[in-house]
Amino acid sequence: MKVRFKKLNEDAVLPSYAHDGEDVGLDLVAVSKMYDEHGNVVYGTGLAVEIPEGYGGFLFPRSSNSKQELLLSNSVGVVDPGYRGEVMLKFKITYKPCLFSGMLHNPLKEYEVGDKVGQMVILPYPHIEPEWSDELSGSERGDNGFGSSGK
Repeated sequence: MKVRFKKLNEDAVLPSYAHDGEDVGLDLVAVSKMYDEHGNVVYGTGLAVEIPEGYGGFLFPRSSNSKQELLLSNSVGVVDPGYRGEVMLKFKITYKPCLFSGMLHNPLKEYEVGDKVGQMVILPYPHIEPEWSDELSGSERGDNGFGSSGK
């Protein structure tokens, strides 16, 4: 499936797979970095995308995110097929100073411009037609809540 990307910044990098045929997510590279009014780190990719109808773009952190002091603020970003603005990723800073070997250890680690900051997975989605019902079918779990499916 071909998906069209538009450069919004001359430094934008066309998303790609690190291991073609083996990876699920297209790597996204930051071309800008700023901080919003809430102290979040916002990375711009300099890209807009034309996602086909019936599909959505889902933005996930990369596994390298575990080496950063950052957490993708909305856990998974969603790029709707009608959106044509810049693809951006917003991270909350998770850094907290801590004592390490009796000394204050505080290396703040964030992605920088030019780094791969996330990945996009393009997936089909069903068109859902919500409807009211007075009854729902039974299930083994029933209405048992958090933690009821096991350890």
